[in-house]
Amino acid sequence: MKTLDYVKEHINEIEQDKLLDRRFTKRFIDFIPTTEWELFGYKYTGNEEYIPKEWTEENVLAQLKDDVEFAIEKATNHRGISASLMNGVLISWCIVLENGLENTDYGWYGDKLIKKIDELYGFGLVTEDTFDDEFYKEW
Repeated sequence: MKTLDYVKEHINEIEQDKLLDRRFTKRFIDFIPTTEWELFGYKYTGNEEYIPKEWTEENVLAQLKDDVEFAIEKATNHRGISASLMNGVLISWCIVLENGLENTDYGWYGDKLIKKIDELYGFGLVTEDTFDDEFYKEW
């Protein structure tokens, strides 16, 4: 897994949807102190002290699992733009985790990458029925 400092320095190379809304960066800053958020274009506006998540593989995988779950929702509801943006987030996490899946074929609404990530990490979010509606059967 890439180091926190590496990701900070190379975020613009890692971020796959930087042209739209930087969804990966919004998730990544949860791992750094709020005093560094402005380096990435964000400002902390909370009233309480924020404690960043620890940069561990376990915590990154927990975030990835949440993002896979959200990507499944977008894909199965045929939300083209949202599914594409979430695919960018998943690719970014794959780059960070150095798991080799960042070049996976997109498929329909990102289903191929979702399936490969779910299988690799054993999340158990994708079942036989996940991508089983008529749309996916036609393709």
